[in-house]
Amino acid sequence: MNRRGNNKKSGSSSQRRSFSNKPKPSQKSSKQTTSNEIRLNKYIANSGICSRREADENIALGLVSVNGKVITEMGYKVKLGDEVRYDGQRINPEPKTYVLLNKPKGFATTTSGDKGKTVMDLVANATSARIKPVGRLGRNSTGLILFTNDDEMMQKFTNSNKGVERLFHIGLDKNLKAEDLNKIKTGLKSGDRVLEVEDISYVQGSPKSEVGLKIKNTGNSIIRNIFEALNYDIIKIDCVAIAHLTKKDLPRGHWKHLTVQELNTLKML
Repeated sequence: MNRRGNNKKSGSSSQRRSFSNKPKPSQKSSKQTTSNEIRLNKYIANSGICSRREADENIALGLVSVNGKVITEMGYKVKLGDEVRYDGQRINPEPKTYVLLNKPKGFATTTSGDKGKTVMDLVANATSARIKPVGRLGRNSTGLILFTNDDEMMQKFTNSNKGVERLFHIGLDKNLKAEDLNKIKTGLKSGDRVLEVEDISYVQGSPKSEVGLKIKNTGNSIIRNIFEALNYDIIKIDCVAIAHLTKKDLPRGHWKHLTVQELNTLKML
């Protein structure tokens, strides 16, 4: 288990690093402006594409662009926030990082700093990599959110044809009628849309106002649209599983890095 700010038992080889390389007072001010820059060939090599020497050759061939502009200049320097593409594909010099959070209420799922308390505050000490949340949970929703800087993993979750299943525990203001449950299971029509789910069932041993809902959509809105269309108010939304990832040994408000086995299984989906 990894608590915020304490990740000694991480299942990932990615360790917490610090970019706070503050220059000593005796250093020249000119170095302060370049401390966040890196030579383009090193940037490419760090991303695992090829060696620095091969990177120079590919730069000369015009295969590399920075912020949309093809670069052929040897020794060109980029900043960590620049968009670098190799042969059309965006590359990243950071190690790929995967963090799973059990979100509590009161935190918005956003990377914006002007939304009050956000999920980024909860994983601030998890890694120095620029991770982002995959999908959304409402401010008052709870449960699992995956964070990563892996663009391919992001696409896996947001692919409308495939996606990754998420299981939600939904609490309603009244019992869900069996006929409404069947409507949801077969595809509920709302205007000119069909709100599709992977599965829905009552939660065993609980009142019929509590249901388990499985979807591949990464957002929260489809859940609210489904029950609003049938005149139910939602009392709680809790994401209890993302594919094979669960909240076991992960208390509310805590995070962990995915283990190698968890990550490999996720990549196979």
